Amino acid sequence: MQEFETIIGLEVHIELLTNTKLFCGCGTAFGAGPNTQVCPVCMGMPGGTLPLLNKRALEFTIKAALALNCRITSQVAFDRKNYFYADLPKGFQVSQYFHPMGRDGFLEFRVGGETKRVGIHQLHLEEDTGKLTHIGDIISSPYSRVDFNRAGVPLMEIVSEPDIRTAEEARLYLQKLRAIIRYLGISDCKMEEGSMRCDANISLRPVGSEKFGDKTELKNMNSFRSVFRGIEYEVERQRAVLLSGDNVISETRHWDENTGVTKSMRGKLVSADYRCFPDPKIPPYPVSGVWISEIKSSIPELPDARYQRFMEEHGLQSSAAELLSSAKELADYYDAVLTFHNDPKTVSNWITSELMGHLNAAGLEIAQSKVQPQDLGKLLQSMEKGEISGKIAKTVFEEMFNTGLAPDVIIKEKGLTQISDTDALTGIIDAVLAANPQSIEDFRSGKKKALGFLVGQIMKDTKGQANPQLLNEMLLEKLK
Repeated sequence: MQEFETIIGLEVHIELLTNTKLFCGCGTAFGAGPNTQVCPVCMGMPGGTLPLLNKRALEFTIKAALALNCRITSQVAFDRKNYFYADLPKGFQVSQYFHPMGRDGFLEFRVGGETKRVGIHQLHLEEDTGKLTHIGDIISSPYSRVDFNRAGVPLMEIVSEPDIRTAEEARLYLQKLRAIIRYLGISDCKMEEGSMRCDANISLRPVGSEKFGDKTELKNMNSFRSVFRGIEYEVERQRAVLLSGDNVISETRHWDENTGVTKSMRGKLVSADYRCFPDPKIPPYPVSGVWISEIKSSIPELPDARYQRFMEEHGLQSSAAELLSSAKELADYYDAVLTFHNDPKTVSNWITSELMGHLNAAGLEIAQSKVQPQDLGKLLQSMEKGEISGKIAKTVFEEMFNTGLAPDVIIKEKGLTQISDTDALTGIIDAVLAANPQSIEDFRSGKKKALGFLVGQIMKDTKGQANPQLLNEMLLEKLK
């Protein structure tokens, strides 16, 4: 059977976190009433004022280009990309066709224990389109409604080279890209709200061939899971087409999340179809090297740098360092806890197991956690000092997670302080030994499990508050 190689390139659109649109003063808040954040400029009405470029949007785009190792253009210029669609009020989209802000960058991520590098073909700034709401399925919808609030919102498009080979690599690429953008603080990258959208260009070619096959563009993937499932399905569909002796049709296809299949939408346009030309209302101007240097100096520590620091300075394993550095909020939380309890591995274990476990079960993000970094640090300090046991610490943590109360408040209210008084423990140990003479004989005859049974009984009587280390020392002394 003929073997094929999968070729995938991703086009990722990211809405920037600016207060106003790219060329006018209209607001960009998500969820506003339909068509309430519009004006003559973003609606393309005749007689409207001239467009005025949003400097903040340009700064964010340059910052992203630098973070993705791109070569920055020497001048800012915008072009008109001409096509007709219901969500495009002007009849053209203002974009950067001839002079994108960044070229020839790359992004790296780890897959299968190795580092994968995907080239960034270009990164450019453009205005977003309106949003169509379909009545039912996009293919069969009898009519659609359009909300122009989104039209003109600053949109950054990042086009990868066709270096991705599997659906899993595409998912990891997107997750890493999202992490970098959120570290920069220039977008919230909420796929469910449309502030991060992904189109995938997919083709197959015979193994060993250098020539690309005919590709399809896959749209409407609004989650990492959708991207993974959509690409996997389309790859298998194209494989079946090629094995049957037919040719893949170059077209735009729609991913249907409900049915789990891709459907044909329309023919694929090529660059010449857009008849791009420089926008006559937005003159080009040079990019200041001083300004670029200022933007570069404002870039924070990015995921890869934090990953390396967590391993080299804190001695964390690769898996823990990767998880903790995967989101800026999580990495910041880890660093914050260390300022209150400087034990990197213990802090890492508690965040990746206890905290993340509770957050995942509750469907929450780290920013929504009621457990403040200083309170987790105090809890771990109490455990280290022997004031509470590890078991009690987990009980206290659960209460902290549910209520947001400080650990010392919970420990005091519930009387959970660890028993380290030898006189108090002596009486409890003597009572347990008196009630279990057979366990004493079993231990002395070499049955080590008997010790565990006796410890368990004492812990039961003390409601888990006995100091484990002191208890074991005293019990062994008694048994001797």
